[in-house]
Amino acid sequence: MTPRDEVKSFVRWGSRYGLTGALLRAGARKGDLHSRMVTDPQARADPYPIYDAIRARGPVSPSRFGVITADHAVVSEVLRNEDFRAGFPNERLPGLAGRAMEWSRDPAVLGPVTPPSLLVVDGPEHMRYRRLVSKAFTARAVDALAADVERRAVGLLDRLDTSGPLDLISGYAARLPVQVIAGVLGVPVAMEETFLRWGQALAPSLDIDVAYRPFRRYESALRELNAWLLGHFDTLRRDPGEDLLSRVILAARAESGEELGDTELTSLAGLVLAAGFETTVNLIGNAVVLLMTHPEQLELLRAEPGRWPNAVEEVLRFDSPVQNTGRHAGCDTVLRGFTVQRNQFVLLCLAGANRDPAVFAEPGRFDVTRANAKDHLAFSAGSHYCLGAALARLEGEIGLRLLFERFGDLRVAGTPVRRPTRILRGWSRLPVRVDSPATARTA
Repeated sequence: MTPRDEVKSFVRWGSRYGLTGALLRAGARKGDLHSRMVTDPQARADPYPIYDAIRARGPVSPSRFGVITADHAVVSEVLRNEDFRAGFPNERLPGLAGRAMEWSRDPAVLGPVTPPSLLVVDGPEHMRYRRLVSKAFTARAVDALAADVERRAVGLLDRLDTSGPLDLISGYAARLPVQVIAGVLGVPVAMEETFLRWGQALAPSLDIDVAYRPFRRYESALRELNAWLLGHFDTLRRDPGEDLLSRVILAARAESGEELGDTELTSLAGLVLAAGFETTVNLIGNAVVLLMTHPEQLELLRAEPGRWPNAVEEVLRFDSPVQNTGRHAGCDTVLRGFTVQRNQFVLLCLAGANRDPAVFAEPGRFDVTRANAKDHLAFSAGSHYCLGAALARLEGEIGLRLLFERFGDLRVAGTPVRRPTRILRGWSRLPVRVDSPATARTA
């Protein structure tokens, strides 16, 4: 990068993360629960007591950056209410920080939380992009991927070296979603390792407090990914295939007679990669730890395999891969008696809502037979409901079932390591050992 690019990169970090991090640490010292949730190492290990404390303050309560809620009914209401919009408005930043953010923009590092990403746009623009992508993620389209997901899972399990301890995240939980989403995007098989590295590097993109060095690694990977995607788009425009991006390109031509621009396609592809990878790797890793620490639940699933779909829902509820999201008020409004001003930020604790005792009996108990497990909000709700939810469920169900069918005595063989991210909750390293492999199966 040029010296000017280096300066812009530092300004982007400072205006988005550096300033926010300083405010959060100051808020934590004053007892602000939102700030503690982000900065306290104990909250990263176990955030659920803080969610309980937030809920105990009432359906909605003030926080350092606006208002906050861990109430299931309120979170659901805000997600479905068009008066609340996605993203964080730059006009909420102090004057100098807002101008710095605008000055430092760089299309080469367009990420999942930068417009025109589906995560942060609303209205007709959001509906247009969603319509172009959604056909690839319908229930019918996802069901058609089941055989491919099973084939890839079996192949990965066949290649695991079980002669000693192994890291289940790098060897299996991360590779399965990367292989599947790469196939959806039409990525060559030879790119698997590169896409795995890019997918892991994108993890901090959703956080609001990121140190400068991780930010630089994230932007470096994003710059590489976006540069590769530009060449990939040219190839698909000349010779479209059956993959998602080809379908989006062809659908846009049919709809308006015009091509989607590189910025729009880059944003869509980056979001699909990040969402398709992050949710599933965390779902599988969280599920494995929960089932190994609740052996009676695992035995029930082995005895009754038809319960696997509900078990995946209970994992999503009990230890949500995406912990929080946010909205801002598009106009002055009243939320459960609390006045929310235009552009004021509303932090929605998805994982807290998923343990609301008003909805889930004994919410701190992991129970794969829970009748209403699917009432969780792990995939959000409303117009921004996760496009990849059906695919994540499919990969989780197949990937977990085959893993525990293959290995009859899987156990933790060391100390699992949590990912450093706060919005995304999962494991970066999960050492396991197989003592007595079950009979291998093929697909």
